[in-house]
Parts: sequence; structure tokens; C-alpha cells
Amino acid sequence: MKKKKTNIKTIIRQIVREEVAMAIKEVITELKQPIESQPTPQKKIVEKKSYTENSVLNDVLNETAQDGEWKTMGGGKFDSSKMNDVMGGAYGDMMNKNPNTPVSVEGQSPDFLKKDYRAVMKAIDKKQGK
Repeated sequence: MKKKKTNIKTIIRQIVREEVAMAIKEVITELKQPIESQPTPQKKIVEKKSYTENSVLNDVLNETAQDGEWKTMGGGKFDSSKMNDVMGGAYGDMMNKNPNTPVSVEGQSPDFLKKDYRAVMKAIDKKQGK
């Protein structure tokens, strides 16, 4: 019985050695092969535009325009079909209200919208000579 255990141990050792030797050979052949370097993409040389007289701001704006990542921010191109996403629904409530309902402005009473400003406008026109 003891002989069987030692026999099994030697067989296992032999199998492990063979497997390790094969794995080492594969790694050595992989290391000997030349590394395929991926070419770095060449950026297009774009003519620098002058957006403002500030040279630092011009550099930043030209870099942003050349990079182009801004075109697809948020998972796609923003156009009028995504206007609700862009505005965050901020004005969605205004579109669904009755137009005669006064709009509440934070910190101000809605009464300022009900005031008749015709007299003020006439005084302005008179002052300007119209």
C-alpha cells in the first residue's frame, strides 16, 4: 500500500514537470516574437483660428475644436431632437400651463406680471422723442 502511494506521487510529479516544461516553452516562444506595436493615430494638422485676442483662450479653443470629443458627449450628437435632454426639462412645465396663469418667479410676487406698463412705455417713448 505504501508502494502505491509513492508510485502515485512520482507519477503526479512527473506529469506536473511535463506540464510546467510545456508552459515554459510556450512563454519563451512568445517572448522571442517581436512585439507588434500599434501605430499611433496621427492627428490632423488644423489651421489655428483666431476666436479672440486672448492668446491663451485661443489656444484652448483651438485645442477643443481640434480634439472633437465634445461632438459626441453624452453618448451621441446633440441636435434639436435631444433638446429636452439638453435643457433638462426645465421649461417643460411652462409649455403645459395655461398661458393666462401667472408665472411665479422665485423671490418675487406674480403681481408684477399683472401690472399695466403702458404709461411707463409712453413716458419712455416721449423721453426718447418718438
